[in-house]
Amino acid sequence: MTEASTRRRGRGGGGAARRAARTAVSMDCAPVIQRGIPVMEMLSQEALEIIEANAETVLEEIGVNFVNNPVALDRWREAGADVQGERVHIPRGLARKLCATAPGSFTQLARNPERSVEIGGKGLVVAPVYGPPFVRDLDGGRRYATMQDFRDFVKLGYMSKWLHHSGGTVCEPTDIPVNKRHLDMLHAHMTLSDKPFMGSVTDPSRAQDSVDMCKILFSEEVATSQPVMTSLININSPLTFDDVMMGALEVYASNMQACIISPFIVGGAMAPVSVVGTLTQVLAETLAGVAYSQLVRPGAPVIMGAFVTSIDMNSGAPTFGTPEASQILYGAGQLARRLGLPFRSGGALCGSKLPDAQAAYETANTLNAALMGGVNFMLHACGWLEGGLVASFEKFVLDADQLGVLHRLGAGVSHDEEAQAMDAIREVGPGGHYLGCGHTQRHFQTAFWRSEVLDNKPFETWSEEGARDSQMLASERVRKLLVDYQQPSMEPEIAEALAAFVARRKAEMPDAFA
Repeated sequence: MTEASTRRRGRGGGGAARRAARTAVSMDCAPVIQRGIPVMEMLSQEALEIIEANAETVLEEIGVNFVNNPVALDRWREAGADVQGERVHIPRGLARKLCATAPGSFTQLARNPERSVEIGGKGLVVAPVYGPPFVRDLDGGRRYATMQDFRDFVKLGYMSKWLHHSGGTVCEPTDIPVNKRHLDMLHAHMTLSDKPFMGSVTDPSRAQDSVDMCKILFSEEVATSQPVMTSLININSPLTFDDVMMGALEVYASNMQACIISPFIVGGAMAPVSVVGTLTQVLAETLAGVAYSQLVRPGAPVIMGAFVTSIDMNSGAPTFGTPEASQILYGAGQLARRLGLPFRSGGALCGSKLPDAQAAYETANTLNAALMGGVNFMLHACGWLEGGLVASFEKFVLDADQLGVLHRLGAGVSHDEEAQAMDAIREVGPGGHYLGCGHTQRHFQTAFWRSEVLDNKPFETWSEEGARDSQMLASERVRKLLVDYQQPSMEPEIAEALAAFVARRKAEMPDAFA
């Protein structure tokens, strides 16, 4: 009896320890996903060559606009382009030649060196939603975002194991003046997380503020010679580069900070309805943008972007998770690899108004396409709702949880001696079971990916616990993460200098809400 009781207590104690380990507060961050699987090569060699030739024709014969930016026009003229007014006609081969100085991969430094990320190669870095003016949660519904919402999203990103990057404008805090909110947003990323982050692009002066704050955080030498920010430079498709985005690019490239050069395309409205036609425009635009970054400073790190959605031809609304969007993603990935550039696309994209079945289906389609399409930097990897108008707290944690699936799938399948499990098959033999065998005991804790949000309990237990759906479970997860949040430490002199910089810059300009 005594021995049996001791054995039972021992088993119970082990279970309690495992439960305690699962519920303990963790600040772990998974390494960047390194693909051990092939990527999708959807387009044939002939199709790729046609797209590349047509893109060169677009640049040479149709040209691209660089508006309100005489400095950019002068740079292009000196490089050998034919500049007519604000239209730049780029001779065949010139843009590709300029792109050759951009690195094929680079490391973005984080203030915690263990959180630095390499962008390029076979890696996949995931970052949260970017840009929504609204937020949604189960308690407050849909509302304009505030700075407190922004801070909470940064905390959730820091607490999320599968997110490698803190992102940028995870929501647009509308309670802060437009000309000052970038200071508060950057300060939140720098102090509430120690993961890499993105800089401001809404005005060249705000890009310069971002660089200046990084000089405090990393030192002036590092912040002007190594990538400590990745920033999103959107092209005004079709074929237009405005002075605001190009001004931000000029600031970042001149300081060796990384830029994502990315068209923002709704197919059928801002690009042709065909896959190959859209890819031709995407390639022409990104060639011109990347080439311009290299005119500013050869060797400046860049990421070739492709954000493309389809359109509902009845309502005109953008649609997400469609097969055509995946085809464009796969093709753009092939084009980026042929250029030797890191590739940005994908995300937890959906058009749904709620974190419901539509959101799940459309998000899963895009997340899987990003993994299989060779994406190196995935913005909007969690939290996106309502076509990007809303950042959802519940969807943030649901998506972040599902990113763990991408980590497991991307690693591929091991076939070493332990993975072959021949010892387990011999031990169990015919008619037995594997629950107690040595191989299972060695691997049961890590053999299968486990959700930290979704419910896999028996019906009776689920019912007794309130019959919670996934949105309710996610809402509880959000609350738990925010309660458990612990701010990463920072040297007091750096914290003081950052706060002083933000206060000084705010005092130097009147509030502006437009």
